[in-house]
Amino acid sequence: MRLTVAEAATKTRDSAATRARIEREALRLFAAKGVEGATIRDLSQAVGVADAALYRYFGSKEALARDLFQRHYGALAQAIAQIGARDLPFRDSVTQIVALVCRMFDEDPDAFAFVLLNQHAYLRYVREDGNAVAEILRIVARAQARGEIMTREPELAAAMALGAALQPAVFKLYGRLPGPLAPRADALARAALAAMQAG
Repeated sequence: MRLTVAEAATKTRDSAATRARIEREALRLFAAKGVEGATIRDLSQAVGVADAALYRYFGSKEALARDLFQRHYGALAQAIAQIGARDLPFRDSVTQIVALVCRMFDEDPDAFAFVLLNQHAYLRYVREDGNAVAEILRIVARAQARGEIMTREPELAAAMALGAALQPAVFKLYGRLPGPLAPRADALARAALAAMQAG
């Protein structure tokens, strides 16, 4: 039996809504239990569908996790690339990147936690042009060429700066730091700049 145009549109909307619910619940479960610890049964119960229905949207739990990681990590990389494209003074770029990270964490802690805690498993699937760390290193290299960073090891300085900005997010994930991160963005940016010996 053929669907009417209205019925097909409703089916498409329902399918998109179900997919969005699966992704949202997967992020929540993966952030709370890890990809290994979250089961298909956990996910199907959270979404309110049969286990088999999940496979109509994603081939496997691993494929779902990889897709979510690439999308959310890619969004972070793209936002950092946009900051880098403005060719701002280094201090301003760092301040904007740290503010971005804090805002993303506060707005969607499940997605941020998932990306932060699963980067080692999924970074190998990310292309270089969609890699947030590569985007940061490009900004650092430009700043070094301009004499804005006084360091002989820009990669090490970048790693230390990322630690200054991201470790507070880890503390938040484990309940060791109360309140949102955004009000702390300026202090975190200063710590990142100090780690990079920014002049």
